[in-house]
Amino acid sequence: MLTLTPGVDNAMVLRRAASGPRSATFAAIGIGLGCLIWGGAVSLGLGALLAASEMAFTIVKWAGAAYLLYLGVGLILKPRSALAVGAAATGGSAREAFTQGLVTNLLNPKIGVFYITFLPQFIPTGVDPAGFSFILTGVHVLLGSVWFALLIAATVPLGRFLARPLVLKPMDRLTGGVFIAFGLKLAFSRSS
Repeated sequence: MLTLTPGVDNAMVLRRAASGPRSATFAAIGIGLGCLIWGGAVSLGLGALLAASEMAFTIVKWAGAAYLLYLGVGLILKPRSALAVGAAATGGSAREAFTQGLVTNLLNPKIGVFYITFLPQFIPTGVDPAGFSFILTGVHVLLGSVWFALLIAATVPLGRFLARPLVLKPMDRLTGGVFIAFGLKLAFSRSS
């Protein structure tokens, strides 16, 4: 259910899917890598520091909120009027999509807190908790990858419609509003 729940990751992949499957795929890869890094940090005990230290949580939380607000305001003030074509669509936008997916997840302390609070419930007695929690993180990333692939496959056929300036500008502004809403939600969230 966590994977299917609408959130900033889904909004980012959907927005990128309008540019084509390559950009959306790179955003999804960045998101998955961000989750793996959080899962590794939690497995190594660094996530416990985040859960225990209000200051560490607050620093990451505010950085994440600021980044989402930056992305959202940028989309509202400067929406695309056309999709990138040619080299711009396959080169820079893929790198940018990957970076946005990765940074958005790394600056979201809720992912680390989620892994700390949720994963231990599924760790059997007598196994290495660090290794098994990382395996569970891998399962979460795998499920997310399958979901993103389905989301991309469902969105790409709509690409021609979504590429129209009359659709693209409002879609970017709507996505910007979603990013701002999630940024504000993150800014006012608490560690527990």
